[in-house]
Amino acid sequence: MDQDTYLILRITDVQPVPGTSLEPTDRDVTPAPGAGAVVEYQVDTATLDPRDERDLRRDPQVAAVALPMPLALIQPVAAATPAGDLGHMHGAAWGIVVTGALQSPYAGRGVTVAVLDTGIDAGHEAFRGIELIQRDFTGEGHGDQHGHGTHVAGTIFGQTVGGVRYSVAPGVRQALIGKVIGRENTATTKELVDAIQWAVDGGAHIINMSLGFDFPGLVRWWAANGLEVDLATARALAQYRDNVRLFDRLVEFQRSRAAYAQGALIVAAAGNESRRAVRPDYVIEVAPPAAADGIVAVAALGTAGSPHDALAVAPFSNIRADVAAPGVGVYSAQAGGGYTVMSGTSMASPHVAGVAALWAERQLQRSGMVNSTTLAAQLRGNARMEGLPEAHPRDVGDGLVTAPYT
Repeated sequence: MDQDTYLILRITDVQPVPGTSLEPTDRDVTPAPGAGAVVEYQVDTATLDPRDERDLRRDPQVAAVALPMPLALIQPVAAATPAGDLGHMHGAAWGIVVTGALQSPYAGRGVTVAVLDTGIDAGHEAFRGIELIQRDFTGEGHGDQHGHGTHVAGTIFGQTVGGVRYSVAPGVRQALIGKVIGRENTATTKELVDAIQWAVDGGAHIINMSLGFDFPGLVRWWAANGLEVDLATARALAQYRDNVRLFDRLVEFQRSRAAYAQGALIVAAAGNESRRAVRPDYVIEVAPPAAADGIVAVAALGTAGSPHDALAVAPFSNIRADVAAPGVGVYSAQAGGGYTVMSGTSMASPHVAGVAALWAERQLQRSGMVNSTTLAAQLRGNARMEGLPEAHPRDVGDGLVTAPYT
């Protein structure tokens, strides 16, 4: 029989949340959300034939089984820059102004952020004084041949150069850089799971992922391997579904640990496949991994220009996101030196990761620790719809994320 290599999310232990208890029989089943259980888990790979796969799916200690999928960069889109000089009012890019980061007393001090992307130009002046801990999951080595990861990292924690602040959390002094997309080699969901675990184990409070599952690429791969297009699509759809479910459970288990140990808030771009400029109802649902339960999915906003009090969802931004942030005409670091402007939900997501770092610093000052569940609630609870006169929650979720003021 044919055999394939699968990702297996396996429960290794179930413990009660401190102050609660579990019956012995409860430890032998996959806990439901809110069941008062802290789940320890591991992710393995195994080569299985169809019978082994079926049996494994019936195992109560196995939470998810999936064939790994290829990843794809959420490519920046061609979009008009905001009116004026990129919003450099008060010495800051427009996204820093509208999120309130410029006025916030917090800057991300003591917070560790992870960026899982195309790598980083570690020698760029934007990252002087920041400890960059890098790991390559592509086999191509460190560095950023694309420029996407450098721009994303700059938006989160780039240092002010030339009198213009363009990063949300310039107080961050340690960042984990996981390279999961290279020029030729791109990791799969297997390496993405490994990268998330590496970031969590490395002490990341926040993880940013401006990437997606490559469903069209997977359909093409199956078709190139001899399947008819409809069969290739069906096979890829099943694989896609299984990977979304795996990420649902993985994030759920991560959140369960927040009761007694540091977890990480995962922030991800919603995707750029919508085409509102073609037709208002030409909108696409949020793409995974952002679509997974527990991941903060981010939509992109544009501005009509200074004073940036009239924002709107970007035409390309996918729907059903949790929150929104500036994603059109975003000024940040450019790989190889200098600075550039990019647009996309990939540019909005690091704004949210940066604002989360400000809230995380606030938590550290008040309690000495960061709780990822509370962090997600603070982001969503303090998002606002003011300044979005025509926005619908379907497009922007709870609204524009805002930084803490006190």
